[in-house]
Parts: sequence; structure tokens; C-alpha cells
Amino acid sequence: MSQDKTGQTEGPDEGQAKLNPGDDAPPGTPGTGEDVCPKCSGRGRLGAEPCPECGGSGVVIKGLAGG
Repeated sequence: MSQDKTGQTEGPDEGQAKLNPGDDAPPGTPGTGEDVCPKCSGRGRLGAEPCPECGGSGVVIKGLAGG
């Protein structure tokens, strides 16, 4: 690991989209799609705070059922 110019530690996932707790996979992963966050019902907030499940976006990335 190294530090970037802001002093933040860069790890092996550098450049990848941040996963929220409700995500099954990074955005754009084949076989996945956006779904409404079940915790905040798509509002992106729980009270005055950003929803911890979706990171405040109102959506989560879920695997799609195949047949």
C-alpha cells in the first residue's frame, strides 16, 4: 500500500467503486442491477442521516435471478 498526494492510504482496490453494505457487487458487474434500498425505501436517508445500507444513494446493487 502507498499514500496518495492527500495522504490517504491506497490499497489494492484503488480505482474501484465503493461498495455499500447493501451491495452484492460493484456497479457494472455482469448479472447485477440497481434495486431500491430496502432499508430507506429509496429515500437515501434515515431521519437526518444518510442511509448506512445504500450510502445515501437510495439504491443497492443486487444480483439478478437467472433462469
